[in-house]
Amino acid sequence: MAVTTKQMSLIVATFGVLSFLFGVIAENKKPASGTPITGKGVVICKYPSDPTVVLGYLSAVFLVASTVAGYLSLFYPYKGKSVPQSALFQSTSFLVFFNIALGTAGLAATLLLWPTITEQLHLSRNVHHNLETDCPTAKTGLLGGGAFVSLDSALFWLVSLMLADNAREDYFDEVENGGKGASQVLTADYDAVEPLKHNA
Repeated sequence: MAVTTKQMSLIVATFGVLSFLFGVIAENKKPASGTPITGKGVVICKYPSDPTVVLGYLSAVFLVASTVAGYLSLFYPYKGKSVPQSALFQSTSFLVFFNIALGTAGLAATLLLWPTITEQLHLSRNVHHNLETDCPTAKTGLLGGGAFVSLDSALFWLVSLMLADNAREDYFDEVENGGKGASQVLTADYDAVEPLKHNA
């Protein structure tokens, strides 16, 4: 079954929105801090059960899925017709938005994974020898910021796909016009030579 640009854009947008939603929910569910329980020379931090880590990783997974789908959508041979990458990158607008999409995807991945991994470490390493610890959690705001940048990344992939589609149409127009022009020249040369043969 042939894939269309509309289907690919829908896939990219869906994954981007899911990444955004999971990131925002993870930010909202994250506790401000844990409860310190003092023992013999140690402090045990008790954290409320929350789905922050799972949601953070899910957000990152959907970000990766959106990025991969966005990247593949640009170079997929729609209707069995492939376009050389050099033809796409000749467009300055495409090049700019392609690089912005890659950059925002990397930034979003950093903003999502950093607090998620930090939160997981806080939960697993909850015994502290520092008696003054206040049982911290991951830095507030990073997951939410990552969620918004993830959504931005999906939007930039969609703009890149639109620009790639325009560049693809221009490329095939040039190929078709070039082919017609060549055939017209050959026909004209043949018509010019034919009377000379008869006269000879």
